[in-house]
Amino acid sequence: MAGSDVDASAMSGSMSTSLLARIKDRDSDAWTRLVKLYGPVVYGWARRAGLQATDAADVVQNVFVAVAKDISGFRHDGRNHGFRRWLRTVARNRICDRFRDMANEPQAAGGTDAQRNLQQLPGFLPEPSDEPDPGEVHRLRRRTVELLRGEFNDNVWKAFWRVAIEGDRPADVAEDLGLSVWAVYKSRTRVLHRLNRELKDLQG
Repeated sequence: MAGSDVDASAMSGSMSTSLLARIKDRDSDAWTRLVKLYGPVVYGWARRAGLQATDAADVVQNVFVAVAKDISGFRHDGRNHGFRRWLRTVARNRICDRFRDMANEPQAAGGTDAQRNLQQLPGFLPEPSDEPDPGEVHRLRRRTVELLRGEFNDNVWKAFWRVAIEGDRPADVAEDLGLSVWAVYKSRTRVLHRLNRELKDLQG
């Protein structure tokens, strides 16, 4: 087995600041990534609230307009004031706004149904919880992993994926990739660290 290690330059992404910090600095790439990560989450909230696909898509757009306007004032304060909870509050308000708009439209456009859903809204869209939904967190982390793929060379990524995701033995992965076992462990650790840095302040 070759004893080559992973080039440290391939790990430079692990030193990045959190996604939230970059968004507050008006980093356009970070903003695009946030929308890719949380757009499906907001869309899912809107659909579960009873909105049709087109209306849910409008809510997603309105939510991120509000986020762009107010993100500089957001302060993460542990469990009680985390980003996810804040975003859910913004989304809940925009969903309510959409139902109100629909309720004022002619009946042919769904006004009656919208009025009924608006009255029932607290029942099927609870107030934001301090506890994230495990399935939602899993999907968020999965999307983050996919977005981070381009930041690492093939060997680093393959080592991480096979050990952390597929559960292969590090020694087997090292032999297959021509790396030292230490380099395989380092690859796994660095990608996970990068993942956690990216999601810092966003999941709470």
